[in-house]
Amino acid sequence: MNRRSSAFAGSLSLLLLSSWLGAAIFFSSVVAPTAFGTLRSLKVANVNEVAGAIVNRALAVINVSGALISLFLLALTLTAERKNLKKSVVAGSVALAVMAAATAAGHLVIAARMHALRLAMVTIDLVSPDDPRRIAFNNLHRYSVISLMVAMLAAVAALIFTGFRTMLGTRKASS
Repeated sequence: MNRRSSAFAGSLSLLLLSSWLGAAIFFSSVVAPTAFGTLRSLKVANVNEVAGAIVNRALAVINVSGALISLFLLALTLTAERKNLKKSVVAGSVALAVMAAATAAGHLVIAARMHALRLAMVTIDLVSPDDPRRIAFNNLHRYSVISLMVAMLAAVAALIFTGFRTMLGTRKASS
């Protein structure tokens, strides 16, 4: 592809990655803590069940969009840069693949298992903390957090490599 197509692909990548990363940071730092905190302060019955349902719906959007965006950008990058496979293209592509794997695993594996455990417990708030299902749920929650963090770090890496590549392409085009 020519420089114009490559610049467009880079700009689109920067836009989509930064938008997804902003949404993921907002979810992690605002949505999830606010859902639990607000419902606890209102003394809502079964607060973990209700807040968990809210957070689960929002996290599904973050994970599915992260997987779709990263796969789309991986295909776009490999198409736009197929004749220019420099280290930054390969590194950015690896970061996008990691982001896709982490968000897909977070949604298709971890969240699915958490959902099955939630159904088995009926109301998580009524299950003892030392119940094996609750322990398994808490472990899966930890994996879910780790999976999202890995995806977010991969998005940062992809942003850096894409930005670097886009900046260099812009400099070459203007000189």
